[in-house]
Amino acid sequence: MIGVRLKEIRKEKKMTLKELAEGAGVSISFLSQVERGKSSVTLESLRKISEVLGVNPSTFFPSDNEPVSEPSFHYKDLTQQVPNPDFHPILVTLPANQSDGQPFAHSGHEFVYVLEGTLTLQISTRMIELQQGESWFFSASETHYWYNHTDQTIRFLVVSSR
Repeated sequence: MIGVRLKEIRKEKKMTLKELAEGAGVSISFLSQVERGKSSVTLESLRKISEVLGVNPSTFFPSDNEPVSEPSFHYKDLTQQVPNPDFHPILVTLPANQSDGQPFAHSGHEFVYVLEGTLTLQISTRMIELQQGESWFFSASETHYWYNHTDQTIRFLVVSSR
């Protein structure tokens, strides 16, 4: 689903795989595999791709607001398809022991609220452990990522501003 939509938008913008790959800091082969459904895309890559294409990440979600699953995470867009919102809420589910992914940065601010489990949030070089009911607000220009170092699935809300 994400790959098909990605290719549609890239073609609409008259952008080559090379141009998009260079702008998003990913390889051409990776983008090609994502478009063909042969590779999954992380939330960090999706955000970078969205920025280069000039679209909101919610564009890649199904219009009926069904959750999207990738091997490393499961997320649900909570914008209700509002075009160009000033902030973007996403419900993220990370399976047990999920520690793949590299820290990334983007414009705006980010708010994280843990609904279930224990989330490890990395901001720059700092590791912050958040329990159920705890939250963190930070500048998204700092490199950041989230991990699940526990044996239980965790769910958390991420709200990003533009």
